[in-house]
Amino acid sequence: MECYTSDSCDSDSREEKTLDLSNRALDCETISSEMDSIIEEKGCASKYEIFLLYSNQIEALPSSINSFINLKILDISNNRLTSLPDVLKHCPLTSLIAKHNHLTNESLPKCFYSSKNTLRELNLSGNKLNFFPEQVLQLISLKYLYLGGNNIVNIPKDIWKLNSLQILSLGGNQITEVPDSVGGLTSLQALVLSNNQIEQLPASIANLKQLRSLLIHQNKLKTLPTQIIKLKCLSELSLRDNPLVVRFVRDMTLQPTSLLELAGRTIKLHEIPIREGEVPASLIKYLTTAQCCVNPKCKGVFFDNRVEHIKFVDFCGRYQIPLLQYLCSSKCITGRWESREVDSNAPSHMMRKVLLG
Repeated sequence: MECYTSDSCDSDSREEKTLDLSNRALDCETISSEMDSIIEEKGCASKYEIFLLYSNQIEALPSSINSFINLKILDISNNRLTSLPDVLKHCPLTSLIAKHNHLTNESLPKCFYSSKNTLRELNLSGNKLNFFPEQVLQLISLKYLYLGGNNIVNIPKDIWKLNSLQILSLGGNQITEVPDSVGGLTSLQALVLSNNQIEQLPASIANLKQLRSLLIHQNKLKTLPTQIIKLKCLSELSLRDNPLVVRFVRDMTLQPTSLLELAGRTIKLHEIPIREGEVPASLIKYLTTAQCCVNPKCKGVFFDNRVEHIKFVDFCGRYQIPLLQYLCSSKCITGRWESREVDSNAPSHMMRKVLLG
């Protein structure tokens, strides 16, 4: 799920703009010497937009990095960094990847924002952060934020300020509570909260209309808000290793069926002919919206009122994957037909995958 987010360009152009000193086991002194040699060549440092320094033995970045005034992507992952210089003030960074180092909250820059940069990706996963870095909330253009594998205990209430976020990854921390304000991240497509201490999710999660992936395995969840079923785009929900009994769909109360739907069901079930001119055009259009019950032993239909049900399907003998189905009646839930495969004609917008094991 983690990726560079630089503007696309052909491979030759990208290679010309990339300075790659990665995977060389270089220390600070050697890196500094290499960079000084590049800077001494007139105008050479300014041509680089991508600087790869990952998988070395750097404890601190040389100050000469400020000479790379057109730098957009900086990857300093898998080093020994104990501090992060305020490089954002000197170059137009869009992506800063500093995962798997020894960074603490105190060793981060006091301000990440600069008029020179429009940071879209920030990756501080696998460090030693104890709390959510408040200065990150200044980055209102941020789209991808990775803070997993730290010791973070909180999600700030002002998280809604990052309403451009598409991916928020906070797995592998010590978070116990998810604030209601998370519902303000309306652009979010993936939310990773796995391997924390979370006991419940706020009902405001239903506001994340674009959410496709919700990973909340290895927590302390006992229930889920029924509002989660409103997330039409959600296709992946990981729940394994929670004390959760997955009844949030089955326990949803069925609202009384309207007289209009009862009449429509009767017409469809008994195949009563309807001719144009005999009934309003709006009713004829309504009758075309009938959906068939997924129970193969039931010939019933439904329009707006239905039973939402999870059917468990064995996947490769390792996972039990429940698939969301729509039924015309609660009576259709029971029966041996449940062990069969789900109807392939079920609407594609339904939540299709829930991982429990």
